[in-house]
Amino acid sequence: MAIINDFEYHKPKDIYETLLLLSELNGKAKILAGGTDLIVNLKEEIVKTENVIDIKGITELNKIELSEDNIFIGAGVTFTDIIESQKLKEKLPILWKASMTVASVGIRNRATLVGNICSAVPSLDSAPALLIYDSEILVQSKTGKRTISIHDWFTGPKKTILTPDELVLGIKIPIFQHAGVYEKLGRYKGEDLAQAGIGIFVDTNRNYRFAYCAVGPIPKRMEKLEEFLRGKEISDKLLEEAAELIPSEISPISDIRSSKEYRIHMMKIMFKRGLQKSVAILKGGRS
Repeated sequence: MAIINDFEYHKPKDIYETLLLLSELNGKAKILAGGTDLIVNLKEEIVKTENVIDIKGITELNKIELSEDNIFIGAGVTFTDIIESQKLKEKLPILWKASMTVASVGIRNRATLVGNICSAVPSLDSAPALLIYDSEILVQSKTGKRTISIHDWFTGPKKTILTPDELVLGIKIPIFQHAGVYEKLGRYKGEDLAQAGIGIFVDTNRNYRFAYCAVGPIPKRMEKLEEFLRGKEISDKLLEEAAELIPSEISPISDIRSSKEYRIHMMKIMFKRGLQKSVAILKGGRS
C-alpha cells in the first residue's frame, strides 16, 4: 500500500536543527525514527501530517551510556541494540526480556524503545519494565530541557504528555540489585500484540514491584499488590491470596483478540508464574 498523504521530508543533521524544525513547524510534523508505527499509520491514513522529520542519522541519539547509578538509552536505540547488550541483560533484565517479545526480528531491528513509549498504545511491551524501574524521560525543545517521570508520561491511549515542539532525547533508568521477568500473553508465537502483560521485580529485601500493559487504558504499576506483598516470603498460599487482588488493579476490555474474563484469568496465572520465576532467579536458581 502506497502513502498517499503528501508531506515535506526533512533530515536534520543534529539535535539543534531538529529542535528548530519542531519549533518552526508548530505541531505540523511527525518524528521518524524506526518508523514501524508511523509508516503503517501514514499508509492506512490513521495519521496525516504536513512534515516528517527523519532523525535516524543523528548519531548522538544512538548511545547507550552506563554510569554507576543509572543507564541512559538514547532515542535512536533499537530493541535489537538492547537485546545485543550484555550490560543491559545483566542490569535491566525485565526490560531485556520484554524487548525479546516485541513483534518480530525485522521489527526489532528498526523499532526504538523511545518510539515504543511515544506510540503509547496500551499494549506496549516496554512500559511495564520502565514503570517498575521508575524511569525518567529526558526531552528537549528550543527553549530548554525537562525530565518527565514515566509515571506521568502516559495520559491516555496513544497519548503522552510530550508537547509538539519537544524531542525525546532518551530514557534514564536507575540501576537496582534485583531479579525479574516480563510475562506476555499472545495469541501465537511471532509478531503479535500483547493481550496482557506483566512485569515483575523482586529484591533481597523482599520488595516487590509489578506493572501491567494491555489490561487498562494506560500501563500502570500495581500498587495494592506491591503493598500486600511487601516484606513477605512467597508461598503458594500467599500467591493465591495476592492473585485475588489483581482484578481490582486492572481494567481490561473484551475485543477481537481476547475477552475481559480471559485477560483477568491469565493475568493471575502470569503473576504467580512470573513471581515464582523471579524469586528463583534471585536465589540463584534457573528461570
